[in-house]
Amino acid sequence: MLVTTKAIVISAIKYGEADLIVKLFTESSGLKSYLLRGILKSKRGKFRASQFQPLTLLEVVAKHKDKGTLETLRDAKILATYQTLHTDLLKSTVIMFLAELLRNAIQEEEKNPELFGFLETAFLWFDKYNSSNFHLLFLVKLSLFLGFYPEGTNKNASFFNLLDGTFQEVSTNSYCISGIHKDTLELLLGINFDGLEELKLNQTNRSGMLSMLLLYYELHLQGFRKPKSLTVLKEIYS
Repeated sequence: MLVTTKAIVISAIKYGEADLIVKLFTESSGLKSYLLRGILKSKRGKFRASQFQPLTLLEVVAKHKDKGTLETLRDAKILATYQTLHTDLLKSTVIMFLAELLRNAIQEEEKNPELFGFLETAFLWFDKYNSSNFHLLFLVKLSLFLGFYPEGTNKNASFFNLLDGTFQEVSTNSYCISGIHKDTLELLLGINFDGLEELKLNQTNRSGMLSMLLLYYELHLQGFRKPKSLTVLKEIYS
């Protein structure tokens, strides 16, 4: 089946001497992988490796067999040329981290247009604006589309239970958190990206909040692994 769809680049891995295996999250068909032959050596082909930088927004024409094998990409063009995401050191580090996280977190090969819309909106916002806490709000909001968004009906309670994803008055296990991280989560649940200026965190609290959110992902996503680029991200923010 030949489809034309928006797509976001999740990863591009070198295969052999000149090929790339590109994983795209498509609006029409979910997660798809494509083999692009000769792209790293050919100067006359229809594709360029620069089109497949992490989280680039594309429009693609593809042939999908939907048999769990590598699909065929017929055409691709960049829909939005990012002005800062791949050139600003801080932002490019965050993008590398989020691309790796999405590679681990998006596990089902199925259509999810709501998730696609969220990703598109979030990355276009981050390209335009600066925030050292963007990745924290991104992780909280992403959990909604992955099925384990924190239940917030009792946000003024003393603890947040990472295992159950609920706020509660008493600690019932070793995964119950309180204090600054619980308070920060409350704030994140009540704002959109435009409200990030309300979130004032120092480096220590930002790093601790990120570690808490990654643990939350590990508890709720089977097989989820912390991104290897986490170390680089923490170095940039230190």
